Amino acid sequence: MSKSISTEASLFASQIENRRFNTGTLQILESILVAKDVSSLLEIRSALRELLRSQSMAVLVETSVETADVKLRIVEFFVRAFALIGDVESCLALKYEALVLREAIHLKDRDLQVSYEEWLTFGRDSLNNGFYTIAVRVNLLYSFQIVALSFICSLIFVIITYGIITVFIF
Repeated sequence: MSKSISTEASLFASQIENRRFNTGTLQILESILVAKDVSSLLEIRSALRELLRSQSMAVLVETSVETADVKLRIVEFFVRAFALIGDVESCLALKYEALVLREAIHLKDRDLQVSYEEWLTFGRDSLNNGFYTIAVRVNLLYSFQIVALSFICSLIFVIITYGIITVFIF
């Protein structure tokens, strides 16, 4: 590994250890991955994969007491970092965590609600990368949501057609 790549890798590692999960840290990671030859790229990716896997686990344990918003920001950082280094397995695992976190907190912030398309894209990515059980679960979830949506639309149609007015008490 060349000295400049080693220096950048050390800088990236210190950013992670100092818990700086921002675009600047991701830019450092991108600059590290601009290698001159294939062997050094493979070497640095392997080292970064080990670093990110160990640090992400440590950080996720530390953030278990944090708010869901903080956890989501950190998980999304690691999703992007794993995607940059080409670690598909870790990327998909944390992407799933991010989608679940967004589902959990979307009642406070409607912009965070996970769309059907996002679940389908995640399922397709899981299927394309050999994670078949995840893809099947996502497909079942999507099918259930379509059936529920169809039922609601049918119910609205009946209400409008027959002039049925109902009051729901919560």
